[in-house]
Order: sequence, then structure tokens, then C-alpha cells
Amino acid sequence: MTDTAPRAGAAHPTDTALVGQRARAPRGPAPRGGGAAAVLGGLVRTARPRQWVKNALVVAAPAAAGELFTRRALVELPLVLALFTACAAAVYLINDARDADADRAHPTKRHRPVAAGTVPVPVAYGAGCALAVLAPAVAVWLTAPAVAALLAAYVGMQLAYCVSLKHVLVVDLVVVTTGFLMRAVIGGLALGIPLSRWFLITTGFGALFMVSAKRYSEALQMAGRAGATRALLTEYTTGYLRFVWQLAAGVAVLGYCLWALEEGGATPPGTLPWRQLSMVAFILAILRYAVFADRGTAGEPEDVVLHDRALAVIGLAWIAMYALAVAHW
Repeated sequence: MTDTAPRAGAAHPTDTALVGQRARAPRGPAPRGGGAAAVLGGLVRTARPRQWVKNALVVAAPAAAGELFTRRALVELPLVLALFTACAAAVYLINDARDADADRAHPTKRHRPVAAGTVPVPVAYGAGCALAVLAPAVAVWLTAPAVAALLAAYVGMQLAYCVSLKHVLVVDLVVVTTGFLMRAVIGGLALGIPLSRWFLITTGFGALFMVSAKRYSEALQMAGRAGATRALLTEYTTGYLRFVWQLAAGVAVLGYCLWALEEGGATPPGTLPWRQLSMVAFILAILRYAVFADRGTAGEPEDVVLHDRALAVIGLAWIAMYALAVAHW
């Protein structure tokens, strides 16, 4: 009699086939922990808190005009700063939701909350759209009409950048630079402060300097790494990006010097020409930042500004000298 029963401990053929099928089955992304707290934390991280330091430019015009600590400024500027931060957060949320699939193939962007699955794509879209609508609407109610119009224009421009403009040569640099310039302009609009043409030139080309230095650094660091860089960087040459940040640095320095000389005028007796002296600190700051740009390590401008001690000391010296000039000490 033939024994056809399976031996003890032997795998049944059907079980073996199932095991093989499970082994061959493609593995999806590992499930992430859910919960409202995890989603909320992911939304905050997607809003890029580290990037909020850029919004300090909102106080640039009032500070330059010596109106930073007036009663109106103390009421208006925190509100405008919060609204601009909300608009920027809205753009980040919508951008990450739209690019979630592409970010999952990126070596570092795949860890972003939306790409990693911590924040569902519809939630990111919903939160971003809500902020994009509510921030300008609140501005219409609580601030000057020009402020609301600029916030709406910022959101529209940045969303157009996310959809298509970031793929257009040179235009991508102009859009990002204009975003910085809008931050500097909105503080003056909120308080009705006339903006000097030299202030606008210095701010605009200073922003272009940092933006093009960032692109230059990314191009150097990501060269030859397919899928790990912006697609548009393959269209730029490092020589061109280097030319742009060098040109922008020169124009920013020239604009600041003309601004300082124009606004300085005759200094009162017994006071030093602090505004003109601040040109030294400004030029040193540009030269110091250019060291990182030249090395190709200016890919994260906020890290350079916040973590380089020499640049921090130069920046504090510049702020002190400009504050003394505004106070006529």
C-alpha cells in the first residue's frame, strides 16, 4: 500500500505555492502610523517652519524707515507676517501634494510627510487650498487693500510656479526672487511707507544672488545623479548660474551703497555716519556668503545664514550700525 499522506513537518505543495506567491508579491510602501496628531504634525512639517525665517523680510521696509516700533507697526506687522506665512505654507502644502509621486523617487524628498504617506494627499490639498483662500480673505478684512492684493498675487504666482513656471529657464529664478521682493514690499504697503528705488534694487538683486547661488550649489552637488535633482538644473550650466550670482551680488552691493549714500545725507553734529559705515558690513556679508556659493555649499540658504558664526557676527554688526543710523545716534 502506497503511503500518499504528507510526512510530518513536510510542506504541502499548495502551501509551498502560496509561500512562493507571497515571496514574489511586490511590496508596497510600509504603512505609517495614523492618527490626528501624526497628520497635524506632518502638516506643520510640510509647511516648512525652517523656511519661515525668510518672512522676516516683512519688517525690512519699516525698520529701514525707522517705524518698526511705532504703535501701528506693532499691531499691523505681526498680522501681516502671520498672513504671509500662511500663504507660503499653502503653497508648500499644494506643491508637496502635487509632487508626491515624484518625491517618492527622490533620495531625500521621499521622507517628506506627504510623499511618505504621513499626510494623505487630499488632506494636504485641502489644508493648502483653505490657507490660500483664507489668508487673503482675512487680509481684505483686517489690512489695507494693497496688502490683500499682494498676498493674492503671491499665492497665484507661486501656484503657477508649482504647476509650470518652475520648468521655464530664467523665469524660475525670477519668480522665486520676486517672492522675496514681495516679502520686503508688503511691510511698507501695510504701513503706507514710500519705498526707495535703491531699497527695491538692493532687495531684489540680493534675493537673486541667494536664489542663483542655491541653484548653483544644487547643480554642483547633484551633477551626474539622475533623479536626485531638479529637472531644470540639467538645462542650466554651472558657468551660467555662477555668472548670475556674481552679477546679482555686484548689483546688490552697488544698490546698497547708493541707497546708503542717498539716505544718509548730512549727519547731525556729534554723530558718526552709521548708514554709510554700514556699507562695510553689507559688503562683508556678501563676500562671506559668496564663499559658500563658490564652494557649492549654499544649497540651503537658511542653514548658511543661521549656522555660520562669522556671517552671524557680520549681520549683527550691520543691524547695529543701521539701527544707530535710524536713531541718529
